[in-house]
Amino acid sequence: MKNITLLILAAGMGSRYGGLKQLAALGTNGETIMDYSVDDAIAAGFTKVVFVIRKIMQESFEVQILSKYKHKIQCECVFQELDTLPEGFSKNPEREKPYGTAHAILVAKAAIKEPFAVINADDFYSRKAFVAMADFLQQPHHGEKPVFAMIGYQLKNTLSEHGTVARGVCQANESRELISITEMTKIERKNNTIQNTDEKDTVILTGDEPVSMNFWGFMPYFFTFINELFIRFLIENNDNPKSEFPIPTAINYFITNRLAAIKIIDCDAEWFGVTYQEDKEWVMERLKALS
Repeated sequence: MKNITLLILAAGMGSRYGGLKQLAALGTNGETIMDYSVDDAIAAGFTKVVFVIRKIMQESFEVQILSKYKHKIQCECVFQELDTLPEGFSKNPEREKPYGTAHAILVAKAAIKEPFAVINADDFYSRKAFVAMADFLQQPHHGEKPVFAMIGYQLKNTLSEHGTVARGVCQANESRELISITEMTKIERKNNTIQNTDEKDTVILTGDEPVSMNFWGFMPYFFTFINELFIRFLIENNDNPKSEFPIPTAINYFITNRLAAIKIIDCDAEWFGVTYQEDKEWVMERLKALS
């Protein structure tokens, strides 16, 4: 069996939720959603967990999170800071937030030398999804270009009843390889339909579309791709203090330029998360039902 790593993105401050929702006690015994993710990853065969956090979180994170895991699995923290940049670049003094999820992956480069999965800290993915991803990471993948993977959830199973959500809506070919990701930022149920409304128009969706919930599977050479792309991003965007370098931007670049194939792993697993404070009670009930 190969060593495989789980990379958990936990550096976000939860602006819509209002606080460090990564550390919120939601389970019946005070568990965080990360507790469930780590336990599911261990059961699925992952051998290491790397957490991406901010240095300001380090003390509380070590007390509340790492202390629970160190006796179960190898753990390590890496830091996503505004000045965590390639040589020759400096942060824009007006920037207040990190550069985005693709940058969060990049800061883990020195800590990961094996196949790895990426998830959000504050999303519940289910054990079935971890098993499916672990199977993908354990298998050899040969071909003309690298093969990465994404767990595909149905859009209708990922919505909040308390406001709009942002989702990467995916298109796939007959081989279930990802063709494109369209980032839709204001998806909601309205008038018995699911729709996304932006400044230009409203798009009606079926709800069956596969969406990315940031559960990805990569090989170590992904870091080489992402580093080169981040340098390009900085050259073009560092003057904009609000510019972001998210995972879907990187994935679309790989697909468009035929640098990698992205396999969609269709999974009927349950997904839920806390986007708004009002979601908290519902999530607590779902976790209680799983106990």
